[in-house]
Amino acid sequence: MSVLDSDGRKSILDTVLGDLAAESAQLDTWVAGLDAAGWATVTTPEGWTVAHQIAHLHWTDDMSVTAITDPEGFAEALNAAAQAPTDFVDQAAESLATTPPEQLLSAWREGRGDLDQALRGVPDGEKIAWFGPPMSPTSMATARIMETWAHAHDVAEALGVEVPHTDRVRHVCHLGVRTRGFAYLVRGEESPTDDVRVELIAPSGELWSWGGEDAQNRVTGDAWDFALLGTRRRHRDDVDVRAEGPVADHWLDIVQTFAGLPGNDPKRLSERTGR
Repeated sequence: MSVLDSDGRKSILDTVLGDLAAESAQLDTWVAGLDAAGWATVTTPEGWTVAHQIAHLHWTDDMSVTAITDPEGFAEALNAAAQAPTDFVDQAAESLATTPPEQLLSAWREGRGDLDQALRGVPDGEKIAWFGPPMSPTSMATARIMETWAHAHDVAEALGVEVPHTDRVRHVCHLGVRTRGFAYLVRGEESPTDDVRVELIAPSGELWSWGGEDAQNRVTGDAWDFALLGTRRRHRDDVDVRAEGPVADHWLDIVQTFAGLPGNDPKRLSERTGR
């Protein structure tokens, strides 16, 4: 049984939802003033534009609300995803990205509010069905922060926006640690039983840690860089993150914070066009 009572869990959810709202609002300011050409700016090697990025975030918010409020509708989405496991998400982004920018931006804003309300209304102790394991409202909100943070990074990099380094990145790092077993599973590998100690320096200078202090395998370094590595936005050679021990070393090769297939490996910065 959790040592947290209902009020304690609500307080944590309030905090996470506040950070999600802040991450979303920050991205909103970067895209709100873009013209049509700005929304068509390519943000990834796969060809996703700014419009694709916002479309994807809106679709996932909307799907999260569906999972909470319409279980039968979400079950249909799960079945559709099973029929097209490699491109289900991309198809949704491709379709929504054709929406006129002002309409897409408005829909994303409205959907963010709907998700906040829906997550706050989940009964205490109830799990939410998802494309991966069922999640608590706090876990789902944390996953939404991770996705928003990662896709906002794509947008900012394409637009030449300098991203403020805030301690909200802790949510992304936390998911990177918590999803360690999934990183092996999605690649058809057996997950090691060895504990890994993770120690990361936050943007504020605080030390964040996970795992036992006596673990033989360790990961240390910069929290922001670990988040970039875990969201597969940076090649391992381009981050200030180090491993001690063979288990930790291999984990850093496959770490990912998100559900689904890992996708293409990120190129080294030196290999990217224009670098």
